[in-house]
Amino acid sequence: MAAKSFHPYPWYSPRFWHGMRFDAWMKMVAENRFRIHPSRIPMALILTGFTPANSLMAACQRWVYGRRLASTRIEQPPVFIVGHWRSGTTLLHELMAQDEQYASPSTYECFVPHHCLLTSWILPRLFRFLLPKNRPMDNMAAGWDVPQEDEFALLTLGAPTPYRRMAFPNHEPADMDMIDMVGVTGDRLQRWQDALRYFVRLLTYRYGKRVLLKSPPHTGRIAFLAQLFPGARFIHISRHPYAIFPSTRRLWYALDDAQALQSAHHRHTDEYILSCLERMYGAFFRQRRQLDRYQIAYVSYEELVADPVAQIARLYEELALGDFEQVRPKLAAQAKQRAGYKPHPHRLSDDLRVEVDRRWKDYFEAFGYEMQD
Repeated sequence: MAAKSFHPYPWYSPRFWHGMRFDAWMKMVAENRFRIHPSRIPMALILTGFTPANSLMAACQRWVYGRRLASTRIEQPPVFIVGHWRSGTTLLHELMAQDEQYASPSTYECFVPHHCLLTSWILPRLFRFLLPKNRPMDNMAAGWDVPQEDEFALLTLGAPTPYRRMAFPNHEPADMDMIDMVGVTGDRLQRWQDALRYFVRLLTYRYGKRVLLKSPPHTGRIAFLAQLFPGARFIHISRHPYAIFPSTRRLWYALDDAQALQSAHHRHTDEYILSCLERMYGAFFRQRRQLDRYQIAYVSYEELVADPVAQIARLYEELALGDFEQVRPKLAAQAKQRAGYKPHPHRLSDDLRVEVDRRWKDYFEAFGYEMQD
């Protein structure tokens, strides 16, 4: 299938690379041998101009808040929403974020975690007009203040993450081992742990609440997260693979066109999607055996869309997440507001369906989805 160009943002709009510090930015570009497409050079120059300011403001935030953040105790371990990309993690995250007992990171906090405590009162207002009203891959609301996935915060903090692939999508995918954590040890593991622990402390300090996070790459890290945050809870959401594959392809096309420093050719995108789920769920099925039963609960996208209030009430009960009745009215109102949402239609060719059936067989069986004859 030929690559389809979405061009969701003009070249001067914010990218997640805008939030990186100068050293992390230059290291990433140098590792990819500065292979930037001529059409993306203006964006790269703007990014290079932003990153020293991020480094300066990060130093200021450390000076002002460093001791307070370091002494912040995480009294209640986070709740993690996990599941493959396009399986409904965003929908579940935004619904559960209606509960005021939780603190969910905003897009701005994930964009610049190293100086958001200093700048969130002014910069999101100044640059609000630069973000699109809706996300290009699914038409859901976008904005600086909507809940966002913490993997982007890890990216901008310089931790190893597969999201670095979006900058140079025509190269070998970066940090694939961070999808299943196989062989991740030493300095790379420490940098990932330090970045995530810092971000959770930052949110805990800022809001004084239990942190609610969602990130698809965390699906293959649940045992590592449980060790890092003893007592953490996990909610896994699944979706039919015949919807996941084409929707994930659309996601990567959109993000590559919006974020990349190259003109993405997408020749290896289908293989990337197939192999990511294989690695992610190989790790998930192994690691979930290490969790106590009270730590993890399951829901499907299909169940959630059909009756979001009932399904989330069940999750609260299974994981002992607190009093659901106090959030029921807000959740019901949010679900009613979303009732008219129309997802993009998903189509899967016969050849790809055969590959999905063959390579994602364990996912079909584990979550009760049927293959077509």
